[in-house]
Amino acid sequence: MELVTTLAGIFEPWQSMYADSTAVSTVVMAVHLTTLLIGGGLAIAADRMTLRALRRPLADRAFVLDELRAVHRPIVISLALLFVSGAALAAADIEVFLASPVFWVKIGLLALLLVNGLVLYRTEARLGSDRTTPNDRLWRRMGLTSRLSLSLWVVIAVMGTVLTAVA
Repeated sequence: MELVTTLAGIFEPWQSMYADSTAVSTVVMAVHLTTLLIGGGLAIAADRMTLRALRRPLADRAFVLDELRAVHRPIVISLALLFVSGAALAAADIEVFLASPVFWVKIGLLALLLVNGLVLYRTEARLGSDRTTPNDRLWRRMGLTSRLSLSLWVVIAVMGTVLTAVA
């Protein structure tokens, strides 16, 4: 409890600014929702494309690898902004968020999404380094990580909604 009190004291100026300024709170929430929409939307579209590619011949999958490589940067930028805006939202009411089991479940799911994204990225890189040799094991891993990514993005969005309702 002492840690929560200490953190509340550290974030008190931010809490006051956030509470007293409609503009600040609106911008933070808008950044959070926009980056969720863009990053999550791009990731879900890439996951869908990957899953569809699994039903295609190997030669047709090279295009998917190029598209995945191209979409990584905007997704990572969106995730970074999503993290910063989420931290700002949590800091605005740190005592409530730190005490909320829903918050910690959401953080755990986010960590799982990041680990899954790293596995997906490394698998895609390995597939991209040798496009001529069929590697069904790596493509199955791509399918699994894409399914998990899709699920996590949706569940994290739902948990964010639940969190705003209970916080």
